[in-house]
Amino acid sequence: MEANKHTYASAAIALLQKLIATPSFSKEEDATASILFDTLQQNGVTPNRHLNNVWAANKNFDPAKPTILLNSHHDTVKPNAGYTLDPYDPIIKEGKLYGLGSNDAGASLVSLLHVFLHYYNAPNLSYNLIYAGTAEEEISGKNGIESLVPHLPAIDCAIIGEPTKMQLAVAERGLMVLDVVVPGVAGHAARGEGVNAIYQALPVIDVFKNYVFPKSSDLLGPVQQTVTVIETTNKAHNIVPPDCKLVVDVRVNECYTFAQILEELNAQINNAAVTITPRSTRIKSSAIALDHPLVKAGIAIGSKPYGSPTTSDKALVSFPALKMGPGESARSHSADEFVYVEEIKNGILKYIELLDQVLLQK
Repeated sequence: MEANKHTYASAAIALLQKLIATPSFSKEEDATASILFDTLQQNGVTPNRHLNNVWAANKNFDPAKPTILLNSHHDTVKPNAGYTLDPYDPIIKEGKLYGLGSNDAGASLVSLLHVFLHYYNAPNLSYNLIYAGTAEEEISGKNGIESLVPHLPAIDCAIIGEPTKMQLAVAERGLMVLDVVVPGVAGHAARGEGVNAIYQALPVIDVFKNYVFPKSSDLLGPVQQTVTVIETTNKAHNIVPPDCKLVVDVRVNECYTFAQILEELNAQINNAAVTITPRSTRIKSSAIALDHPLVKAGIAIGSKPYGSPTTSDKALVSFPALKMGPGESARSHSADEFVYVEEIKNGILKYIELLDQVLLQK
């Protein structure tokens, strides 16, 4: 194994170029799923497929041992209008590999695949390994990792591959979008009739603007609330609006459940006529303990724990997960997206350096 780990980078880069050249928007990942399936098969692995999710277990899988999942996604967003290069032409220029999905999260996807191959035939590992290239991450779709996990052996923990500059994203904000309706009473504006729902909404907006949740996270900071949309059903200039609807973006730290957030907001607004309805409670906040073996191994190789403001498939799994991968989050979804070739090389070596401490325990 020692001789091989320095040769994986060229194969990983070639695979990433093939994936970039194959469009794989969320819900349209059939072709890239086939590429991942074929790549595993060509390397002597017996892969499995569920919808557009591809997975495989190490050769000496032992149900009596705990299992680590190595996961990243192969779907992409659509290229934005600012591209000056062909988003599907995986050119390498001045050490950068360009192309849609190169950074988010192709570099992690191909690096983890080759890390999995590195350990695939190894006997007597302390943990089993499962590799999974999953779909629909960019839309938090229900046919991605959430649909795959029930088909896998029991997972004890995971590395979720996302661009973190190989630092340790140990916590991640949750996202809850709220639809808020503040009632009023319709009336004619000229006669001063009715109860203006917009005015009724002002103290509600004030709560979202100014209320500070008491528990702040060392990793993620305080809960953040932002009113992003205000509208009324009435569009006539001379009618007092009978309702005012707000959309609120709430970024939740790991100190609160969504139920606790809703309970506290209702208490602060203190108006039974105001309704607050979450659109979804799937994108929950998450954290992995700093003394978890994966995190301790990452710290030992010089990586630093931090709290991530962005969401990932880490939010959709129930087991402890460490988000970590080559590339940089700021490049994600950007025009002329790229990843440094050297980041892939170093990423593979650093993943192996971390996992050696966990998998090769005696």
